[in-house]
Amino acid sequence: MAIRGGAIAALLLVALLALSSSASAQFVSRKPSKQPQRTSTPGDPKKPPRNGKFTTVVANRHHKRNYEITCTTDWGASCYVKCPARCPNKCLAYCAYCLTFCMCDLMPGTSCGDPRFTGADGNTFYFHGKKDESFCLVSDDRLHINARFMGNHNADSGRDFTWVQALGVTFGAGDGTHSHRLYVGARRAAEWDEDEDHVVVALDGEPVDVEPSKGARWASSAVPGLTVTRTDAAANAVVVELDGAFAISANAVPITDEDSRVHAYGKTGKDSLVHLDVSYQFHGGLTKDVDGVLGQTYRPDYVNKLDISAKMPVMGGADKYRSSGLFATDCAVSRFRRAGGGADAGGFTSFAS
Repeated sequence: MAIRGGAIAALLLVALLALSSSASAQFVSRKPSKQPQRTSTPGDPKKPPRNGKFTTVVANRHHKRNYEITCTTDWGASCYVKCPARCPNKCLAYCAYCLTFCMCDLMPGTSCGDPRFTGADGNTFYFHGKKDESFCLVSDDRLHINARFMGNHNADSGRDFTWVQALGVTFGAGDGTHSHRLYVGARRAAEWDEDEDHVVVALDGEPVDVEPSKGARWASSAVPGLTVTRTDAAANAVVVELDGAFAISANAVPITDEDSRVHAYGKTGKDSLVHLDVSYQFHGGLTKDVDGVLGQTYRPDYVNKLDISAKMPVMGGADKYRSSGLFATDCAVSRFRRAGGGADAGGFTSFAS
């Protein structure tokens, strides 16, 4: 009986091993073979992948501008990622679909490049403003954001181009006595050096110094809840946040020779045309009366009258958004509760140089 029981146990063991081998073979046979590497293509901003996982791609000195990352999807296919020409410095890569998107095309409340805005309604438009002038982007009862525009003239084509050089954020009680002035700007540079910090932040005229390391954080002692944090690297990218009010992500980026060649910006060796790419989030929400180039798109009754099917939908009406200075709240559509607009605050423009 002991021998017969041992034989039966042995037979069961052999059978289990056979089943295990069969299951393993079936699993291996279902594993897809290695697929050839693909090169990413720009995706349609109106049809982003649903629930897709994305990777933020940032250009740096270790990679050529047309090569950022090689990623492998869950299905074994490798995607060679190239950011679209319109946003070579930073983009979103959906590796599983081998698609790339400019952040300004997908994220509401952003402004990039030759100022291209994405409104809260998800539509993208251009607002060119004018060189060395300020325009109100967002104006609400206790928050007012102006942008100072920088520009360049292409003598060969006779065209003028503009970019956002600095933001002037006025916030507070709105009665003119408890308001604060926050400056976020891009410092000019003849030659771009990504290891040098070109982002400048100041609060009420005093420079804000943040340790030059990724993730470093500064907290204001004068304004509770106001912080400045370095994001992607030790330089040129920060998030300025006021608890319960707003978060502004600002990246200082240059116009490269390739950018200038493709878009005919007329860049010379005297100026790398450093400007800001910006995204905005409003944690506390905005009132139904908010206005401004970007702010109006957050109104519940906002109706987009631009031809969004056009290659470059342009928002006009620059005069009603024009402010007399970076911290002036006197644009025609101003909603900020303050007695008078006031002139530009002296000293802030010097941060650009």
